[in-house]
Formats: sequence, C-alpha cells, structure tokens
Amino acid sequence: MSFNDKTISELHELLVNKEISATELTQATLADVKEREAQVDAFVTVTEKEALEKASAIDARGIDASKLTDGIPLAVKDNIVTKDILTTAASKMLHNWIPPYNATVVNKLDEAGMVIIGKANMDEFAMGGSGENSAIKPTKNAWNKVKVPGGSSSGSASAVASGQVRLSLGSDTGGSIRQPASYSGIVGMKPTYGRVSRFGLIAFASSLDQIGTFSQTVKESAELLQVISGVDDNDNTSSDIAVPDFTSKIGQDIKGMKIALPKEYLGEGIDGGVKKTIIDAAKHLESLGAIVEEVSLPHSKYGVAVYYIIAGSEASSNLQRFDGIRFGYRADNIKDLEDLYVRSRSEGFGDEVKRRIMLGSFSLSAGYYDAYFKKAGQVRTLIVEDFNKVFDNYDLILGPTAPTVAFGFGEKTQDPVSMYLADILTIPVNLAGLPGISIPAGFSDGMPVGMQLIGKRYDEETIYQVAAAFEATTDHHKKQPHIFEKGEF
Repeated sequence: MSFNDKTISELHELLVNKEISATELTQATLADVKEREAQVDAFVTVTEKEALEKASAIDARGIDASKLTDGIPLAVKDNIVTKDILTTAASKMLHNWIPPYNATVVNKLDEAGMVIIGKANMDEFAMGGSGENSAIKPTKNAWNKVKVPGGSSSGSASAVASGQVRLSLGSDTGGSIRQPASYSGIVGMKPTYGRVSRFGLIAFASSLDQIGTFSQTVKESAELLQVISGVDDNDNTSSDIAVPDFTSKIGQDIKGMKIALPKEYLGEGIDGGVKKTIIDAAKHLESLGAIVEEVSLPHSKYGVAVYYIIAGSEASSNLQRFDGIRFGYRADNIKDLEDLYVRSRSEGFGDEVKRRIMLGSFSLSAGYYDAYFKKAGQVRTLIVEDFNKVFDNYDLILGPTAPTVAFGFGEKTQDPVSMYLADILTIPVNLAGLPGISIPAGFSDGMPVGMQLIGKRYDEETIYQVAAAFEATTDHHKKQPHIFEKGEF
C-alpha cells in the first residue's frame, strides 16, 4: 500500500492513532522508491537499512503526538552532509566520502523524528540548472522522461514529483529549488538567507546558498521549514531572529494585499505560454481581493552577470579544499605536489564546475578584481535597493519562476549562456537574500508552469498566506504525472 497521497497531517494522524507504524510507512515509501526510481533516477543513495532502523526505534519509543513530523520520511539533497552515509555532491571528486558529522539541518530532522530515505541526485556541487551536470547520472522529469527536471536540486524535485517521497530538502544558490519545483509541478521554498543554518551544506557560494524545501502542498512546505529553521552557533551567518509559526497566516483572507508584478518579469525572453499562465494567475489573485499592480525592477536585467561573477568567485575559493590530499578523489601515479593538485582537480571536477572556478578565479585576479568582482558587488547593492523600494509599498512580488517550461535533454548543454539565462527570474532573489517560493500555476505545452512569490526578508508567513490562498482556490497542484499513481510514465 502506498501513502504518497497523504499529507503530513494525515500521516501524523494515522501514526498517532496506530493505524500504521513508522516502520510500515517507511517500508511503503521504500516500495514507492523501488517502483519508480529506475525511471526517474532521483537518488544517488537509498538509505534503506538506516531508514528502517530509525523507523523501528521510533516505533519502540512510540510516536510523539506533539511532533507533527515524527516518523515522516523524506529525501535529502546529496550536498547536505550526513554522518556515516555517502555524500558525493554528485561529483567524482567525492565519490567515496563518508562524512564523520551531520549538517545542522540533518540533526534537526533527527530531533523531529523524520526518517531520511536517501540522498537525492543533483548537478555537481550544485552548479547547473537542468540536472544534466551530475557525475552520477542525469535525473529525469517526472512529467516527461525526455525533459530535464531542472537543477541543481534535480533529484529532490523529481523524488517528490514522482511520488517516491512526500517531502525533500534541497539547496538554492540562484534558483536551484524554485526552478526545478516549477519544471516539476510542485512547491519549492527558498527561505530568507540566514533563516536556515548552512553548517554541513557543501559550500558553492557562501553569500547566496540556502537550504530549503520541496513538497506537494504549501502547508507541508511551511511545516518542514518549521523543522529546519533557527539560529546555529556553527553558522555565524544564521539569523537569531525568532522563528515564527510559518503556518500562522495560512487560511487567512488576502483581500486588500498589495502584490507587485515587475514588467521585467514578463518581458523579452519569457515564453508566451508561461506569460499567459502568470497573467491568469495574477487575475485570479485579484479575484480573491488582492491588488496587483505593475512595477519596475530596473537592475534585475544585470542579475545573471552579477551572479556568475560573485558565485564563481566564491566557488573558486570554497572549492580550493578539494585538492586530492585529505579526502575524496586523488589522481594516480603523481609526480609531485603540483601534479597532484592539477590532475586530481582536472580529473575529479566536471566541465561546468571547472568553468565556474576559472570564471571566478579570473574575476578575483590582480588587475581584474575592481572591474569584475567589485563592480558586481556594487550592482548587487542596486538590485537590493530595487527590491527595497518596491517593498516600501507592496506586500509581495509576483512573477514566473522560470522563463520557459522544462526543456529537452541536450537542448542547452552546448550553450552555457542560454542555460544560465534559465535562472534570470530567480537569481535576483538570492542576490538580495530574500525568501521566494514556486507553486504550481498551470500548464503550457503539457508541462507545469511555476508562479514565483517573493517576500520581504524574514516574512515567509506572508508568502505562505498568499500561496495557500491561490492553492486552495485552484486545482493545479492536484494534477500529477502518471508515474505518481501508476509507477510508470
């Protein structure tokens, strides 16, 4: 029996009433994984033994009725460190790394009684927007196996969209949760920078990275974010701002709320079907009483250029630690120390990772720092100021999550710039450290379209309020790919 049609609340009720056990729920989830995994390739590692041991221990002590997530299974992106469980970041460089510690979010999942089913596939070191850059295997879109699932959190999105798990964790540096959520027809939340600890997240770009959630519904996203949020002494960029009840505004009326629709988000490069879907979504929010008005975010057009300078520069620094000496991949038959560095990194990193390291190293090099990295930082400030001006008068910002629906495998691999532009609508949110969500808004050419809602810093509750109001009065989230029910495409 499968339980993939049940929400967290429904599963919790079944567990508390002893209609099912945590072990039975875990076994059913593992059965869903086995039935679908060969078709979508969402996992790097399925942790069957560890998951069943955890579920058995939960049953032995009894379900805690006060913990909504006690006994609930989920998947975790493979760049989030898990003690004694292979963590590869989908890279040859870490093909054999068994971490000696947990990420803070993993400890929080454990404290909440959640059961990790496996480590989800991804673009190598979170560098990619399609799922094609994994050194392990490419993950497929649950709606259409010839389409990409989005990236970099490809496996985390496909695992939820295909009904293998109800929930998963991903990371978002420039759109890596929201974009695959859009392509996969599910809910993806990137919280405010600092809301969730990054300790134990394998770093790509430290000023941009943030762990977030994938789910089937808005409320479940809020419930999972509740588990992983909070200040952490191991991460001095984590915020000590009190964590609210993220579900507190769900169900409240949105009448009179002011929502901004930037003209730049519906301009050149936005697919016609996507544009129509978002305009229709905006009209629907107006029918619920919200006030939707056009605004301008004039510096957003520079977001992609700014992002790839800043993210590449931070990556070139963060990835220096992968040197073939302490852990991970090490080249054979080396001649000297320099040969060890060069060959281990050349053989261990994929092309996209090397491309970004080189771009970042160039941007930081003598003679180019002021022209590139410093200038990018200045334009980043202008992007932040654009958002601040809009939020002086509006509660939220609305737009498409991605300029197109999911594209086919191989369509953009030979054109990195075209691939990078797929994140043009999500990148500014990371540059400004804002929270953003993608929720199902409709379909174009038979593929899901995501609507992005962007909020003020530390105001995830308002995002959830509007997202839930839209979800409750539409049926887009109820439509699921054939594999979700039938186990096949």
